[in-house]
Amino acid sequence: MRMRPTLSWTPAEDLPPGTTDPEQVVDALSAGGVLVLSGAGISTESGIPDYRGEGGSLSRHTPMTYQDFTSDPQARRRYWARSHLGWRTFGRARPNAGHRAVAAFARHGLLSGLITQNVDGLHQAAGSEDVVELHGSLGRVVCLSCGVFSPRRELARRLAEANADFRPVAAAINPDGDADLTDAQVGDFRVVPCTVCGGILKPDVVFFGESVPPPRVEHCRTLVREATSLLVLGSSLTVMSGLRFVRQAGQAGKPVLIVNRDPTRGDQHALTRVALPLGTTLTAVAGRLGVLLDDRAAPA
Repeated sequence: MRMRPTLSWTPAEDLPPGTTDPEQVVDALSAGGVLVLSGAGISTESGIPDYRGEGGSLSRHTPMTYQDFTSDPQARRRYWARSHLGWRTFGRARPNAGHRAVAAFARHGLLSGLITQNVDGLHQAAGSEDVVELHGSLGRVVCLSCGVFSPRRELARRLAEANADFRPVAAAINPDGDADLTDAQVGDFRVVPCTVCGGILKPDVVFFGESVPPPRVEHCRTLVREATSLLVLGSSLTVMSGLRFVRQAGQAGKPVLIVNRDPTRGDQHALTRVALPLGTTLTAVAGRLGVLLDDRAAPA
C-alpha cells in the first residue's frame, strides 16, 4: 500500500502558549545574524491560501504526490489542468507587508539568510535576494527525462494553445498553485510534452512524497550553523523539510522565534511564538527598529 505524506499533526497539550508581544523578535533582529524560514502563512495576505490555518486548503484538498504524478497519466492530466488555471492567480499575486518587511530587514543588514518553503516567488518580488527556495518554484518547469529547465510562462502559452476552449471557473486556489476543479471540468485537457525530447514535464517544485535535493538541504543546514538565531514566519512546521532546521537550531542552542497565529510543531524548540497576523506584526517590528518598508516592490 502506498504511504501518504504527513499532512497534519496534533498539538501537544503542554505546548507553551503564544504571546502577543513581539519584543523578543525585535531583540533578535537588533542583534543581527537572523536566518528567516518562511512558510505559506506569509503569503495569505497576498491572496494565496495556506495549507493548515483557518480555512486552509487541506480541509478540502489533498496535494499532488510525486508518486501519483509520475505513475498515473490521468493524475498528470488533472494536475496540469488545475495548475494551468491556478497559475493565472499566482501571476496576479503581489508581495504584502510581510514580504516587504523581510526584504527591508535584509537591506538593513539584520538577516544572515532567507529560506522559504513557498513556491510563489513573492519574496523575490518584494526585493529579497539570495532566497533559498526549499521546495522549488512554480516559475520553472523541468523535464523528467532530459532534465532541461524552461520558464513556466512558456509552458502556459503552449497549454493555452493546446486547450483553447478550456475556461472553467475554479472553486478555490491552493498554496501549490493547484486549482479546485471537478473531473468534469478537467475533461479532455491536453498535456504537452518536453520540446527537447518529448518527455514528461513537471513544475520545478518538491511534491509531497518527494525529497528535497540533498545539496539544498545541506546548504540550509550551513545557513542555520552560521546564523545567530532562527526566525520562523508563517509555517506550521508540520513536515520535516522545515522542522529539521528548527530542531537543528534548538539543539545548537540558537534562539528560535516563531510568528504564527496557530501552534506549530516546532513550538517546543522556540523561545517565543507570537500569535498575531504576520503583516501587521512585522510592520510593527520594523517600526520599532526604525526600518522603512519599500512599497515599490517589483511585480511577481
